[in-house]
Amino acid sequence: MANLYYISRNYKATNSAASKPKTDCERILYTIGFQNLGFKQTTFASSAVGAVVSFFGITKGVIRLPKNSTLAIQYPLSKYYKYITTVAGIKKCKIVLIIHDVKYLMGKSRDIAREMKKFSCADVIIVHNDIMKKWFEEHGATAKLIPLYMFDYLDNNNNYTAPEPSKNGLFDVVFAGGLGMEKSAFIYKLDALKNNSFHLKLYGSGFIKDDVDPANSIISFEGMFSPDEVAKHIRGSFGLVWNGNSIDECGGHFGQYLLYNNPHKTSLYLLCGLPIIIWDRAAIATVIKERQLGICISSLEELDGKLKNLPIEEYQIMVKNVAEVREQIISGGFLKSAMKKALLELS
Repeated sequence: MANLYYISRNYKATNSAASKPKTDCERILYTIGFQNLGFKQTTFASSAVGAVVSFFGITKGVIRLPKNSTLAIQYPLSKYYKYITTVAGIKKCKIVLIIHDVKYLMGKSRDIAREMKKFSCADVIIVHNDIMKKWFEEHGATAKLIPLYMFDYLDNNNNYTAPEPSKNGLFDVVFAGGLGMEKSAFIYKLDALKNNSFHLKLYGSGFIKDDVDPANSIISFEGMFSPDEVAKHIRGSFGLVWNGNSIDECGGHFGQYLLYNNPHKTSLYLLCGLPIIIWDRAAIATVIKERQLGICISSLEELDGKLKNLPIEEYQIMVKNVAEVREQIISGGFLKSAMKKALLELS
């Protein structure tokens, strides 16, 4: 199918993984025949430079956009979204929207009608999973909805080492991401748990070392790395997907968002070959359970017991299943498959 386009822009270079899913997305679109109408993808750290580059690149893109073609747009796209979708509408283009975040579900917007109106210009929307798909349907989405199931995570240094099971009965559990109070206050409560089966290794920004007593803690801070480098440094037996301020559930806006979204860190852990430990009510827990990629728990209090009673054979099955899914993730398999379905809906 010819006439497939996207418009690149500037993605702010930071050590957080915020722009990694979007830059990967463009690379995957390119491999399946989409052409970039804007400037080449850039990662200027300066907001001012980035804004200028994005504005002129997007303007170039919408001018070059041929009539009646198919345009893939990543959402959210802050100030350029209306600009691009309006021109695409005038040129009678089909729009495939790839959802990264829904602001209403993140607790960043209270106006659900306004956000749903933004989605109404799309012909097909690639959503995270079946639960998010159902949410879109319940709120009146008119587009065809295709679940992605999991984010891809492209990796150039393809050096896979199988993860370690427990050493002397201790599992290394990895947690990567924002380590500050806003997203991850639960980290600083873990030392109060009854636990002698795991150690927590932290990777990311915002770690509050004053809140942890190194002599009596199960926590160790391993450093902060860019999203393209971090996989080289991660070593452990499991990756933990948890959010919010509570050890009993994933609470707060960030925690509740797990009921709907596919956390990108899940894909990072799978890229590193690690089975997943996840809140059992998280939307992506369904895939983890079905494909035997890890352990689902309702509270972090259960973790010690679950790990103590985990047969080594079961752990090895998880590792084997993770290695298979990893192949899909590093080659862009999930987006390729969802986009194929999206284009079929349009043909």
